[in-house]
Amino acid sequence: MVQHFRPALVLLVLFTILTGLVYPLAVTGVAQAVLPHQAGGSLVVKEGKVVGSSLIGQNFTDSRFFQPRPSATSTPDPKDPSKTVDAPYNAANSSGSNLGPTSKALIDRVSAAAQAKKDAGWTTPLPADALTTSASGLDPDVTPENALAQVPAVAKARRLDETKLRDLVAAQTQTRWIGLIGEPKVNVLSLNLALDALK
Repeated sequence: MVQHFRPALVLLVLFTILTGLVYPLAVTGVAQAVLPHQAGGSLVVKEGKVVGSSLIGQNFTDSRFFQPRPSATSTPDPKDPSKTVDAPYNAANSSGSNLGPTSKALIDRVSAAAQAKKDAGWTTPLPADALTTSASGLDPDVTPENALAQVPAVAKARRLDETKLRDLVAAQTQTRWIGLIGEPKVNVLSLNLALDALK
């Protein structure tokens, strides 16, 4: 029995050290050397201060800024921990709404959001990602169509020329990688930082 126990214990300790320490440290070291910005969380710095990450969306609610895709993330209710309350872009609780297409709650939320966006001056028809949440609830990007639909509202709030804002959206649009992979997208944080930099 002891002759079987000793090799098993040695292998357990060996693989714990290899897969629990050596491998993660090696991968982290390579990532920091090859892609330091990405390995550090793709943090966005403005005037020496971290203002966010290009990988995690933020809840811009001011009409002077471009809005992100809706988020369905939540947090425990401070009054009753057994329940949750909405907390858009809560990175500590990434999740989708899990509501089906026949859900009355989903239909009511989308209808209310569509009306609010139309009332705010967004162009119609509204793109799907302006009204629907993603599986993570943390999407940092919107489609170019979503960003362009917001141009009239942002232009009105900032008293800017719409053509100037359309050009800004075009400049911030990221195309498919090597022309084949992914979809065109606009990072909302980068777009809003560029918007603030406009004279």
